Amino acid sequence: MVGRTLNILPATTLDYRRLAEKRLPRFLFDYIDGGANDEITLAANVSDFRKIRIRQRVLRDVSNIDTATLLAGEPAAMPVILAPVGMAGLYARRGEVQTVRAANAKNVPFTLSTVGICTLDEVAAAATQPFWFQLYMIRDRGTVRNLLERAQGVGCTTLVFTVDLPLAGMRHRDTRNGMLDDSLRGKLGKVWQLGTRPGWIYDVGVRGKPHSFGNLAHLVPDPTDLKAYRSWIDAQFDTSVTWKDIEWLRGIWKGRLILKGIQEPDDALAAAGVGADGVVVSNHGARQLDSVNSSISKLPGVVAAVGERLEVTVDGGVRSGLDVFKAVALGARGVMIGRPWAWALAAGGEAAVAALLATFRRELEVAMALSGVTTIGQIGPDQIDPA
Repeated sequence: MVGRTLNILPATTLDYRRLAEKRLPRFLFDYIDGGANDEITLAANVSDFRKIRIRQRVLRDVSNIDTATLLAGEPAAMPVILAPVGMAGLYARRGEVQTVRAANAKNVPFTLSTVGICTLDEVAAAATQPFWFQLYMIRDRGTVRNLLERAQGVGCTTLVFTVDLPLAGMRHRDTRNGMLDDSLRGKLGKVWQLGTRPGWIYDVGVRGKPHSFGNLAHLVPDPTDLKAYRSWIDAQFDTSVTWKDIEWLRGIWKGRLILKGIQEPDDALAAAGVGADGVVVSNHGARQLDSVNSSISKLPGVVAAVGERLEVTVDGGVRSGLDVFKAVALGARGVMIGRPWAWALAAGGEAAVAALLATFRRELEVAMALSGVTTIGQIGPDQIDPA
């Protein structure tokens, strides 16, 4: 808890969340902050990390701490990946561009969402390292093929295919705040919310144009019309996708393929069977089906099932470098973070995202030193007491 402090500068993920809440129009803050239904899983994602305890070890030589690792075959400064976050360009001016710059500066992978505001070309022009691309399966396979060709054309080497969104989950915050209400009352409510955030209007509303979904601008409605955006998702995201479609995807994508949204060991084994290189143990940030288990609680079973066949990462509930340590101890190659970087982006743009990543790395270094390990490869189940 923050307690009675001055809160002059953000120090933790929750500090950035607090600043993002003050800066964003309410419906946009709720869109990134909220989860499905009663948000039971949203709370569990965080609380289950907190139940895991790190074992402190003493009198070890920890003078040379090294947080470096390999993620999808590429060097990274620490086992952290910036997860795909839709509409990031509405949280700060040209948000995806600012974020890829911060990620490159801190040498961690950045993943561009299919429904990002900035295009593949715009992000590539700002990037100094290869970035990852996330894909939803759209009904028009020609559009899918075109997206993949464009991603490969700008140098993307890793594709993250999201498997847990055949349709959008029930997110009640989006109803309560009027985001999905196209009536006069709903429109006036959104106008009022925008009017209370003049800084956002100037930075994003005026200076952050265009506001179209960059890579799907010819297909998707204006993202500021969030009801139309939700309707497009419902109409165009393919509910008939099966493992056969993953085989097709594997056949046309020449880089690494990671399936995001795996929770059960049998699905992880099926992913290995169709040629995936990795999986992300994920419940979509608790935004899809409420009352499923937390991601961290499902991680050990997936790791045990696939062994060395797949690279396993996890997302959902990661709020600090301590959580990164815990996930690696339970067998993850690394973690994805979504809300933390989106909050930081909204709070302070590129500089805030870079500062957040620096904090994660320092927290990880401290956890390693005080648990008696000096490399990521030394972190294992002996360093924790599971929940």
